[in-house]
This record gives sequence, C-alpha cells and structure tokens, in this order.
Amino acid sequence: MRKIKGKTFEFLCLAATLIALLLLALLLWDAWDKGAGWLSWRFLDSFPSRFPEQAGIKSALLGSIWLMLLTALISIPVGMGAAIYLEEYAGRTWLTRIIEINISNLAGVPSIVYGILGLALFVRGMMLGRSLIAGALTMALLILPIIIISSQEAIRAVPNSIREASYALGATKWQTVRFHVLPAALPGILTGNILALSRAVGEAAPLLMIGALTFIAFTPASPFDPFTALPIQIFNWASRPKAEFQYLAAAGILVLLALLLTMNAAAIIIRNKYQKYIKW
Repeated sequence: MRKIKGKTFEFLCLAATLIALLLLALLLWDAWDKGAGWLSWRFLDSFPSRFPEQAGIKSALLGSIWLMLLTALISIPVGMGAAIYLEEYAGRTWLTRIIEINISNLAGVPSIVYGILGLALFVRGMMLGRSLIAGALTMALLILPIIIISSQEAIRAVPNSIREASYALGATKWQTVRFHVLPAALPGILTGNILALSRAVGEAAPLLMIGALTFIAFTPASPFDPFTALPIQIFNWASRPKAEFQYLAAAGILVLLALLLTMNAAAIIIRNKYQKYIKW
C-alpha cells in the first residue's frame, strides 16, 4: 500500500511538472509569435513613443541595469554580512532563532508590501522621491531575506573540519572565516545572490508603488534621477488597447527573458568555475 501511494505521488508530481512546462512553452511561444518581428537594434536603441513603429525600450533597459547594479551594491554586502554573523558569530540562542524565523517569514511577504514600505520610508520619509536610489533600496529590502537565507545555507554546508584545521594552525576567527569558510561557500553564495537579483529584475509592483514613471524619454545619469524599468514599460504597453502596443509588450517580454536567462547562466558559470577548485 505504501509503494502504491508513493508511485501515485510521483505520478502526480510528474504530471504537474509536465503541465507547468507545457503552459510555460505556450506562453513563450505566444510572446515569440507576437514580439519576435518587433525585435531589432532600433527597438533596443529608441525611447518610448506614442507611435508604435517608433517606440523602443532604451530607457527601460538602461533603467533596469542601473537598478540591478545599485540593488546589488546595497543588498549583497548587507546580506552576506548578516549571514556571516548569524552562522559564525551569533550563538544558537533563542534570539537568534527568532531572527532566523522572521527572516524566513520576510522571504514570503508579497512584493507589493515592500513597495508600500519603500514609499513610506524612502520616497516620503527620507525624501528621496521617485529616484533610482529609492527603487534600489526598496528592491534591496525585497531580496535581502533571500540573500541571507541562501548565504547561510552555503556557509552551513562548509564542513567543520575546515574550521577546526584552521584553528589548529593558530588562525583567528576572522581569518578562518575570511580565508577558508567564505572561499569554500562562495559558489553557493554567488548563485543565491544572482538568483535573488533575477527575481528583483522582473518585479513591477514595488516600483509602481514608489511611483516609478511609465514613460521616460531619457536615460538616468545619476542614482537620484527618475527612472523606469522593463517590467513597468511592459505593463504600460500591455495596458494600451492598440494591437501594435501588445506586440511591443511581447517584444519587451522577450528582452526581459533574455536578461533573466543571462543572469541565471552567469550564476551557473560562476558556480561551476569555483566548484572545480574546491575539494572537500
């Protein structure tokens, strides 16, 4: 009876996976069928326009790149620092357990809630306005729990024998963490960081909440400039009734997917590169 139930569960999981892959393939085909014909260098190098044949994605693409760079600069050092402290320095006390439980809960909070927090704290409270830095701080809050959790798991996976060998040779706590634990955990940490940024690059709700613009005919020159991003531009085109703008939205989706796949491929390459030099 137990074997029958196990086989039934495996079959249901396989069926759910196949259905999900089929739906994903249909969505990708629909986006390719509508948007592939609009992809060109002119589309990538032109600003948005009310005329579909002249519209492009330059400001949104550069805005997304700006946003991801600033988000990474803010979130990765903070997230890695928190993970190192929780795993290597903080004792296994009730306070540490409460902090870790709350971090895990924050990873499941809807992104729109972070948008509301960013609007109240950064846009209005810190008077940053609808700027890139306000958007980057909001997105950093969104992905910080993911970075902390993934970095903790990578650090936790390092065998204790590496730490003990370092201590036996007279290394301090920080020297052990800096020169032995972090290099061994680096593949997992980098993979988690890039996957967290991959989630951030596709988010539209937090940026809409903080007031990111839907039409910009210039590229940002500093972190305090107004901005738009690929998900917002896609949302703007998809909400228009004219059929040509629907095709532009599909082309924007393809560009966003290409950016996501590039980031995921970078995560795989970095992980495989560093894993070759780590033998436990």
